[in-house]
Amino acid sequence: MVGVGWQFVLVIGAGEATTRTVESVFGELLDITGFRLLLAIAIVVLGVWISKLLVRLLGRPIAQRFVRQSVAQTIIGGIRGATIALSVLLAGSILGLGFGDILLNLAVFSAVVGIILAPIVGNVINGVFVLADQPFEIGDMIELDDGTRGFVDDITIRYTKILTLDNTFLVVPNGNIRERDVTNFSAEDERTRISLDVLVTYESDLQTARSLAERAARDIDPVIKGGPDIRVGTARYPAGPSCLIQSHADNGVLLRLRYWIKQPYKVGTIQSNVRARISELYADAPVEMAYPHQHHVFDDTSGQAQICIDTNRSDHAEAITDTNTDETTDT
Repeated sequence: MVGVGWQFVLVIGAGEATTRTVESVFGELLDITGFRLLLAIAIVVLGVWISKLLVRLLGRPIAQRFVRQSVAQTIIGGIRGATIALSVLLAGSILGLGFGDILLNLAVFSAVVGIILAPIVGNVINGVFVLADQPFEIGDMIELDDGTRGFVDDITIRYTKILTLDNTFLVVPNGNIRERDVTNFSAEDERTRISLDVLVTYESDLQTARSLAERAARDIDPVIKGGPDIRVGTARYPAGPSCLIQSHADNGVLLRLRYWIKQPYKVGTIQSNVRARISELYADAPVEMAYPHQHHVFDDTSGQAQICIDTNRSDHAEAITDTNTDETTDT
């Protein structure tokens, strides 16, 4: 708090010194009607031009200094905003408003606006946490808890902009995105493992079914065929496709095919191609895809079933049969 107070004192002192300098330079010209207003407008315009110049000069060094692009953009935006705000304060002092009055009015105005615009203030605070926690970065591919996938296009203090795979923009307030589960596919390694379940009949050759499923995954280009194990934390996983017996289900044997892909934004297409390739390979092999069905088996242990024949219904059925036969004969 003491440091902030000294900063305000320095700003006020610099503003008063600047005002005295302007009055000594222009002298009696300030008494001309409208001259102060024109000078104030010129100072604001100059401040905007200086802000753009500072961004052009400091943009590259700041980007090289900070690895995260979102942090660099936030700092550059802060420099631009601070330069424009200082020019506005100087213009206000030219018009006769003291720095102390301007800061007091800004404080009162900020308090009132803060109460009314509390959600926006909350988004700004959450934006600071998003930038500090680094859950994702510009260019990362993420997935929200509702299944929406896309690339992070921009991260600001107030919101995060996502370019979805449907080629649409999704703007999520930072207050909301911190409360949602976000999956980052590009945090360290874009390679992603996919699981695909295949149900085959109990009569199928399981070893052949497993090897053909692995072969089907290898036949698709974006799938990683093999190589060194992929490290995730302290665990290591085989890079090539692997198919294991997951369970013995009611309608067949459930196989689970696991494979790694290089591009997480093509999951749907890759899964479809792998399924189609599995169907092609199974068609010429002693493997049959299972589906829900039931077999009723009757043997010596099944017991006896009592059957009752309704003679009335039998006579009626015979009459209908005779009628149909006569019509066919006449025809």
